[in-house]
Amino acid sequence: MAREIERKFLVEDDSWKALAHKKTHFAQGYLTPLKGAVKSSVRVRIEGEQANINIKSLEIGLSRDEYEYSIPVADAEKMLKTLAVGPVIEKIRYLVDYGSHTWEIDEFHGDNQGLIVAEVEMASEDEQIAMPEWAGKEVTQEARYYNISLSEYPYQSWNENEKKGF
Repeated sequence: MAREIERKFLVEDDSWKALAHKKTHFAQGYLTPLKGAVKSSVRVRIEGEQANINIKSLEIGLSRDEYEYSIPVADAEKMLKTLAVGPVIEKIRYLVDYGSHTWEIDEFHGDNQGLIVAEVEMASEDEQIAMPEWAGKEVTQEARYYNISLSEYPYQSWNENEKKGF
């Protein structure tokens, strides 16, 4: 079983952009709604020229079960158009090396325009990470910053207090 261990942070400024070494467009949609007794999310993602289907446990926190499999891009495009629940998430992902980790900075577009979230994957939950100056409030424990939540309640729908982290 695969286990994803990551922390999420809001991004405070754009000083990270000078450090970015890769930029990839993402389009992803969810095939399962959050409502009801759902234990996992099923996501289809087109990442640049590749596509995959991903299944994650719906735990909020540092680690979750995760399974991911490659699929044809044409299949992913059709699934996003015909099977996705809620809006498709559009974002540009940048990779930034800081300390001994590669951070993923997601700059959202469309219904989530204005939101920028940094994620860092770790080998264990107690691993120490160097904190960059552009990493702001930690939102690992806040479900609304997870992509599946953003597909049901997009950032553009949030009020000003929600956007400030309250």
